Amino acid sequence: MLKAGQPPRIVIVQPYVPSYRTGFFERLRSDLQTEGCTLDVLHGPPPPSHAARQDSSHCSGSIQVPVRRLGVPGGRSLVWQQVYRRAASADVVVLEQALRNLEAYPLLLRQQLASMTGGLTPRVALWGHGRTYTKPVSRMETAAKGALTRRASWFFAYTEGGADHLASGGFPRRRITVVRNCVDTVALGEARERAGTPGTQEFAEAAALRSRHGLLPGRTALFVGGLDAPKRIPLLLESAGRIAGALPGFRLLVAGDGTDRPLVEAAASTPGSPVVALGHMTGRQVALLGAVSDLMLMPGRVGLCAVDSFVLRTPVVTTDWPWHAPEFEYLRNDHNAVITSDDPAVYAAEVQSLLTDQARLASLRARCREDATAYTTGAMAARFCEGLLRLLSETRRRGGHAAVRQ
Repeated sequence: MLKAGQPPRIVIVQPYVPSYRTGFFERLRSDLQTEGCTLDVLHGPPPPSHAARQDSSHCSGSIQVPVRRLGVPGGRSLVWQQVYRRAASADVVVLEQALRNLEAYPLLLRQQLASMTGGLTPRVALWGHGRTYTKPVSRMETAAKGALTRRASWFFAYTEGGADHLASGGFPRRRITVVRNCVDTVALGEARERAGTPGTQEFAEAAALRSRHGLLPGRTALFVGGLDAPKRIPLLLESAGRIAGALPGFRLLVAGDGTDRPLVEAAASTPGSPVVALGHMTGRQVALLGAVSDLMLMPGRVGLCAVDSFVLRTPVVTTDWPWHAPEFEYLRNDHNAVITSDDPAVYAAEVQSLLTDQARLASLRARCREDATAYTTGAMAARFCEGLLRLLSETRRRGGHAAVRQ
């Protein structure tokens, strides 16, 4: 354990560090240093299911650890990240809320034993959705996740919906911090602003992009994200064909990578196709795409793309599919997005209607611009930091079992 007089040490354990998360970790690390705390981020390499996205990164204080994966029936796997030695000497350990992560069990058991004996051990917090959003789960799995979660000292919930679910299941509301999960959009927003300002380099590049791909105002949509099963790429491509049949000149810009990239490239190579395959793009490139697009088409899973859509001012058109991620809660139908039927014909018709109704489209885009200010990495880091400090303060007041110094 740490010696008396040393600053409280926070450890966050992640499966890997995606590029969209680095800004948050850097900001949180800075906020914690201001409060006299340190932060380490322990992580493994990208899991096989995410490797094709090519979004792995690193941040200050990140430490890659060995990972072992054990396949189990049902196509799933159990994961053992070798973090115990480093995590056991921390004051607070924040783990992902996931049954598959085996490192959670010895740390939670150690915390429980210490609470009974008065020993020193880290307080264990969980970070996650609060409930399972993106797939069906059995009653047994739901019960197991609830039992795991209730043993945590604190919970950092992505959204209000997840927090409400936890509280309804008996987790103390005062020990839940809603962080409003988001991505770092400062640079993206600045580049998007320049792309709409005559005389800037980005404005000229946006004009060149329109010319290169024959893009027309009121006839251009964007998809940006992972090209994999949850995004329902076949439905996206079918919808693009239907829209193009009704609106000559329609184009769908597809920026991303993943296991379904061959489907996109095949569609783009078909003569007369409205699909433009652009591959993996980030940052400034995405800002330019937003500047030349009217809408963001996401018939499949909506997650953090909701935040991007606000900053880019490209309202999401999605479906009432049941397996959206928590950030779907940020969307409000006919306010900053359009949520329509899962039927491909209805979805395409809604996009067509919106593209031909400039007043409605302008209203949605204005609301996106306003709502972008509610979801920032700085605010997310501040909420996360505040929750960690409350947990440390509570431990001090109780003279608890965590190794917390005055």
